[in-house]
Amino acid sequence: MSEELLVELDNLKTAEKPIIVEGKKDKEALKKLSIYCVFTIKEPLFKLCENISKKYKDVIILTDLDKEGKRLYSKLKENFERNGVKVNDRFREFLFKETTLRQIEGLNKYIENTQ
Repeated sequence: MSEELLVELDNLKTAEKPIIVEGKKDKEALKKLSIYCVFTIKEPLFKLCENISKKYKDVIILTDLDKEGKRLYSKLKENFERNGVKVNDRFREFLFKETTLRQIEGLNKYIENTQ
């Protein structure tokens, strides 16, 4: 596994920011990496954003890097910014540019295969 990926994962663990993922499998993958402040999309996007915006001023969006994930990312980012929440794109951009990973639920397998 690349040193950069280890650093980015450590940053996620200590970020103390909510991380938004698409589903249960994504959340489980992050939990296995000791990343716990994770929210799944279980309600309308505007409602999720409103609820998180009441408690946090920064957020990380880790939707998948496929067509649907990109669509969700855009809608979430727009809603969060409308609610005055800053979106941290660092890890998402790192995954997109530096790895072949396209689905968050595959993160553990990706790490295993690159060690």
